[in-house]
Amino acid sequence: MDRPIRLRYAPSPTGAQHLGGIRTALYNYLFVKKLGGKLILRIEDTDQTRYVPGAEEYVINSCAWAGITFDEGVHIGGPFAPYRQSERKDMYRKYAMELIEKGHAYYAFDTPEELEAMRNRMMEQGNPSPAYDHITRQYMKNSVALSKDETERRIQNGDPYVIRIKMPRNEEVKFHDLIRGWVSFNSSQLDDKVLFKSDGMPTYHLANVVDDYLMQVTHVVRGEEWLPSAPTHVMTYRMFGWEEVMPSFAHLPLILKPEGNGKLSKRDGDKYGFPLYSLDWKEQNISGLKEKGFLPEAYINFLAFLGWNPGTDQEVFTEEELIAAFSFERIGKSGARFDPEKAKWFNQQHMRRKTGSELADLLQPYLDKKGIQADRNYLERVCELMKERAVFIPDLYEAGTFFFGEISEYDQDTIRKKWKPEKQEIFLNLIAHIESISNFTEPSIESGVKDYMKENNLGMGEVMPLLRVALAGVLQGPPVFAMMDVLGKNISVQRLHTAIKIFDNFR
Repeated sequence: MDRPIRLRYAPSPTGAQHLGGIRTALYNYLFVKKLGGKLILRIEDTDQTRYVPGAEEYVINSCAWAGITFDEGVHIGGPFAPYRQSERKDMYRKYAMELIEKGHAYYAFDTPEELEAMRNRMMEQGNPSPAYDHITRQYMKNSVALSKDETERRIQNGDPYVIRIKMPRNEEVKFHDLIRGWVSFNSSQLDDKVLFKSDGMPTYHLANVVDDYLMQVTHVVRGEEWLPSAPTHVMTYRMFGWEEVMPSFAHLPLILKPEGNGKLSKRDGDKYGFPLYSLDWKEQNISGLKEKGFLPEAYINFLAFLGWNPGTDQEVFTEEELIAAFSFERIGKSGARFDPEKAKWFNQQHMRRKTGSELADLLQPYLDKKGIQADRNYLERVCELMKERAVFIPDLYEAGTFFFGEISEYDQDTIRKKWKPEKQEIFLNLIAHIESISNFTEPSIESGVKDYMKENNLGMGEVMPLLRVALAGVLQGPPVFAMMDVLGKNISVQRLHTAIKIFDNFR
């Protein structure tokens, strides 16, 4: 293709974009970045009845958090502004009229009641899928069936009308999909879709073709649900005489429920206990992955794998690696199952790649909300130690609260199983031995404690669980000696003394 690469992400502002929409934006972005093209953000708001205030901003912010940037768009501007279809509405009538003049479209005056009657009549005749097409238009109130004088009279009288595409009979509609290969339809199977509505707004079928042509879009990447509409769009390009510059199409596979038994819906987030949206939107009662502690780099990594694979065993990718590896040829045709546990795994892997300092930056706002203060160097060390056990950013705190305050509860089962009053003297001596360690670092602590255990013929199972519970209150956590290193000698010794005093209470 000799033309400059230009793609567009064109959502409708009808609500929050869940991860399926952001995946579409991501694939557009990766392709553009790999080939050095331009990416446009266009808002397709031709259906004003479904407009949701704030939805446009939510799309922009969701993409920004994921690191998906645009070269032109509603929030940036550009040579083809405006990029909001409602602000381009006066232009579309001209193109609808051009199709009428060429004989490829017509006026239709049918009322909603007449359309409903037609559908009911066809269903009664055994047609389960009634359509306004090359057959039924002969019997309806439109400029094909009506005389020219009657058509003009109705227009002059101000009768409401729509403009429909005049789909020809028995023509092959064929196009190459970058994911699915050659796709072929017969025009007799297609209905006469509305191109221009009675409220003066175009439908998606007209507006997206006209805008893609005017904005010089070279590739249209969108969801599989638009595949049945693609033949109408191809025919529209043909009718305008724009076939030579018609964009290449790529229809992405559906994202399926974890069970694989249907398309993932916006309501499934509550069912699986995993947000399907990028950001919180309190007014819409939507929970976001950002606020849950998901990393944007992990987000785009697992989104990329919902339909695409690199053809290798590598799963954890940086953005730069995704850009280098991405291609439409590696996107599958069948639906991709959404797996919440795999999504968590991706986040965990990216958490582990971060330094303690980077994680401390991300955890600090969470601690601020809880009113928890921590020395910066100490916080970095805690994050470095806890990152192997954290899935989300808040887990760095939630799974390690013992690093940020006194222990209020102890694992009673472990104490009852492991503690005996006669062990008190042994443990007091162990504490004294720990207190005597001058270079209080993980290796020295480990060496000192193990030497004491060997000298006193103590097994690991007799000592380590009690040490852990005394220091953290729970059995789960990072290695005991590393924990003591981070807590420091004073706090470690203090906690051990405190624990021994209360262990007898659980006997």
